[in-house]
Amino acid sequence: MATPLIVHSAEAKGRSHRLVLRLDPLSTVPLYEQLRAQFAVMIAVGHLEPGSRLPTIRHLAGMANLAPGTVARAYRELEVDGAAEGRGRRGTFVVNEPPHSEPLSQRRERLAGTADQFAFDLRQLGVNADEAHQLLDQAFARVERSELERPTTPST
Repeated sequence: MATPLIVHSAEAKGRSHRLVLRLDPLSTVPLYEQLRAQFAVMIAVGHLEPGSRLPTIRHLAGMANLAPGTVARAYRELEVDGAAEGRGRRGTFVVNEPPHSEPLSQRRERLAGTADQFAFDLRQLGVNADEAHQLLDQAFARVERSELERPTTPST
């Protein structure tokens, strides 16, 4: 079985951002729609922040073994949805106010609340900050491994 496709995009701040895509060529859902839907979810939940640059059409097509027109169609659909904007040769970017996305300030508040609860729970268990960081790093590593180990249908 093929592993998920890992591609990188550039965040608004210029850092590289890892994206995990799963494409099923045997699905009745067209590949461009599978791409569009996965990018739309990443945008809506804030995994792709406003200003982030999507992978270039050629790069993503090459990585996923897709026709460039398939990726271009997915990006055009994201533009029609109002989630992304094409800027000619500079690329395709997440818009500042994507539809169906959580406002950035609310997302930050939710993340801070989650972090506060995590810290409180660990303190209740007698865990110090260094141990907490180590535990969190281990948890992220487990999640990343599980993403790579999930069965997918091989791409063609």
